[in-house]
Formats: sequence, C-alpha cells, structure tokens
Amino acid sequence: MYKTYLAHLFKIKRFGILFCCKLFNNRTVSLATIGNNDWKNMSNILNRHEMSPIHKKLYEDWKELEARFKCGKTIDDINQSNIKIETEYWKYILKRIIALILTISKQNLALRGKSDTLNTHDNGNFLKFIEFLSMFDPIMKEHIRRISSEEIHCHYLGKNIQNEVIRLLANKIRSHILNELKNSKYYSIILDCTPDLSNIEQMTVIVRFVTAIEATTSKKEHVSINEHFIDFIELHSTTGLNMTEVILQKLKEMDIPISDMRGQGYDNGANMRGHKSGVQARIRDLNSRAFYVPCNAHSLNLVLNDSASCCLEAVLFFDTIQETYVYFSASTQRWGILLKHVKNLTIKPLSQTR
Repeated sequence: MYKTYLAHLFKIKRFGILFCCKLFNNRTVSLATIGNNDWKNMSNILNRHEMSPIHKKLYEDWKELEARFKCGKTIDDINQSNIKIETEYWKYILKRIIALILTISKQNLALRGKSDTLNTHDNGNFLKFIEFLSMFDPIMKEHIRRISSEEIHCHYLGKNIQNEVIRLLANKIRSHILNELKNSKYYSIILDCTPDLSNIEQMTVIVRFVTAIEATTSKKEHVSINEHFIDFIELHSTTGLNMTEVILQKLKEMDIPISDMRGQGYDNGANMRGHKSGVQARIRDLNSRAFYVPCNAHSLNLVLNDSASCCLEAVLFFDTIQETYVYFSASTQRWGILLKHVKNLTIKPLSQTR
C-alpha cells in the first residue's frame, strides 16, 4: 500500500524527518525532531512508527488539515473571518462615536457630566445621546448590551477617547484652515487675553485672510474674508517681550512666515500698542508691513468712559439708571409691577465695558 506521507520524507543533513509529524511538532518522536539516519533499517523503523498511536493521530490531523484547505474552512480562515467581522463592528462603533462628538461640539454643548457610567441621570450629553441612539440603532444597541453584560471592558465611550477624538478633529480643522491661509499667502492676526476660571491667563489667537476664486465657465468669481479661531495659548507673563516670543513661536509651529503678515489687531493695553516695547512695535521691527490696527470697540469704550467720568451730569445720569435697576431687581414684586406698567422697555444694569 502506498503511504502518502513517505512522499514527504526529507533528507536534512542526512537525517530522515517525517513531514506530518514535524508539521504538528510532536517532540516525543525522533522522526519529528532530530530525525533518523539509520537508512539500512529505515523500512522497519517506518513500519513500527506508522503503527504507533502518536503517528496515527498526527496523520489524521494532517489529512484533516488537507481537507479543510481544499474546502477553505481552516481554523485560520474562521479566525480571520471573525477578526474581519469584529473589525467592521468597531469601525461602525467609532464612526458613530466620532459623528456624535462632532455634532455635540458644533452645538457648543458639554460632552461630560458628573458620572461616566451609562444609564445614570447625570452622565452628560455624550452618554445620554449614546443611550438614545441605542434605542433605534441595532449596532449601538448591541454595543450597549456587551458593555452591560461585561463582555467587553474596552468600549471607547470613556473620557480619554472623547478627548482624543476632539483633539484629532481640532487638528484636522486647524490643518484645513492653515492650508487655506497658505494658499491665500497674506494674513492678519488678532490677539486678546483674559484669565479663565482657574485664574490662568489665556491668549486667543485668531487669523484673518482673504480667499479669491477666479471666474470659470461654471463658477462665478468669488471673494470672501475669512476669520478663524486657531488656538488658546497659556501665558505666564503678559509683557510685550514675552507675548511677542509666544506669538513668533506659534507662527513657527504653524509654518506661517511672519513676512506674509499684513495686519495686527490688539486692544489698547500698553503692552500691546506700545510704540517702543509693545507687541505691535516688536513685530513691526521684524516686518514693517504688518500694520497695527487698534481695537475700535475698545477705543470707543475708553473714550466714552473717560468722557462720562469728567462730566458730572453724565455720572449722575448713569448712577440713577443703575440705582433704578437695583431697586426693581432686588424684589420680585417690584419687578412684576415694573413689567406690568412698562411693557416695551427692559432696564439693564450698568456695564463698565458696554
């Protein structure tokens, strides 16, 4: 009887090794490991070996593998199919998560709440929308089921994933804005500073540029003025020198040449508008065409405040308005009487900046 496995008897360094036993890595049989070089008695050795239970088991495994290969149903194929299904599943989940974060961000809503757990009343907008989506979307419903039954522990709904997606979206948007700016070449910058809730000075960076589309047979000529927020920068010092260094470093990071700057817009603080050591003066020393334009709203506010402060009648007038507001707003009953008799007028408190 012809033995098919004998066709796979190799001579490796003059040692005979059986292919099927070597393939399934049986370490207890010499013919599967180091081989045998007793060629004179090889026939008897093979006859004894093929009658052993170990060889029969390995031979059956080999033939089963051969049959599976012919049918395309190997364990690897099944595993690869399962991996592909899981890969597509997680792609669908991530697409929904990214779309949801993008939608919530567009509406200027906070993503997180006090809790990071599903099905709690204070878990924030993101998880609440995930729960809502699972009511109608079978893929998200299955995802929630896996989480609830603890089949998975990596669910991509945590705060770290939210922050990472926000950073990726921000980088993509910023990259698109900067590409448009570079295509337009010339630009202006607008800066303003204010302390945040943690009492850390934050500088807002805004760019302005003009995009022009030439007329074609299918499109009309179009010119648009673009103004885009770029970033918040934490400041440790608000001196003209430090702020100039921070601005120049930011321009370098964005790969925007300062030689293409054509305008600067700041408030009227001495550190910004100073003609010797202010930010505008230091930048104009590097690029004389970066003209400084002070904030008109801030200038008007300063003029009006100074004008009103030096006029006694104006001071008394605004004090009377403020006292009137305080009198009515301090009592809900008085406020109700005011609304009853003055329907077309709403009094407001005095604002130092408006």
